[in-house]
Amino acid sequence: MTFDYWFMFPIAIVIATTAMASGVEGAAFFTPLFILVLGFPPEVAIGTGLITAVFGTASGVTAYAYKQLIDYRLGGTLLITTIPMGILGTGLSTYLYPNVLKAALAIMLVAVATSFRGAFGPTSRAPGESQTAQPATVRPLRQIMARNGETFRYPEPNLPVGRAITAVGGLFLGLISTGLGQLNGYYLIQRSQVPGKVAVATSVFIVAVTALIASTGHLVRFVSAGGITLHTVLNVVVFTIPGVLIGGQVGPMLANSITQRTLKRSLAVLFLTIAILLLIEISPLTANAAYVWVFPVNSKELLAAPPWLHSLHVP
Repeated sequence: MTFDYWFMFPIAIVIATTAMASGVEGAAFFTPLFILVLGFPPEVAIGTGLITAVFGTASGVTAYAYKQLIDYRLGGTLLITTIPMGILGTGLSTYLYPNVLKAALAIMLVAVATSFRGAFGPTSRAPGESQTAQPATVRPLRQIMARNGETFRYPEPNLPVGRAITAVGGLFLGLISTGLGQLNGYYLIQRSQVPGKVAVATSVFIVAVTALIASTGHLVRFVSAGGITLHTVLNVVVFTIPGVLIGGQVGPMLANSITQRTLKRSLAVLFLTIAILLLIEISPLTANAAYVWVFPVNSKELLAAPPWLHSLHVP
């Protein structure tokens, strides 16, 4: 083990804290960071980000479970589709060119940023902030009672629609390490009127289980590749995992003290900036990017000889 990536420990704490407080997957921060700052190829960055996210979300799950905010019945129902789709996404990521993965990640970040557009409008109560959501039509009510005695009642969600929406999120989670948390939020809060605290806690639970299964494929690939790739991944996660374990506990505690409006504004700007940087990096206007688009590197070659170890020159 080396200490080359020691700085990822405090960064991981901040990222996990932000992710757990906002409901956005930590991999949405880690994967672009690994690509743009550390120079990892997309396959390695996505796998490393997903493996790191497993520990962060698992830590968050324990915190939300203690608060008794997770709707396990709803989460378990949605896992029926997110798990197989996450496995499918992990498998597909092996066959896609690096720039395709970068472009997909950039598009997803733009989608996440635009989902926060309500934070820039007039101040209003977010869906599900009140203890009892007001259903548009009469439907059976679900009830969750938190440890502090707070009771949340909300209409029974449309499960077929939920499975379809979160299945797409599971596919993106395995493919580019992010997307499931955002689609969970759209389905749970905007479409199903689940109270915000319950929605975030349940989403973290769904992401944690799906990421655990999907990340197994990436881990197996790293172990199979061995050599410098495995060595580098281990040197990174040895600092990111302790960081996200800490942040996973801090985030739920700060969720009630941070203004969601301000947090979402900041995240929207951040994600748009990252997306622009990713798109600039893969733009065919640059010589190296054009060369990679025309002569894509094989996935096995990427793992065997990571590009952050040497320069890619245009012949």
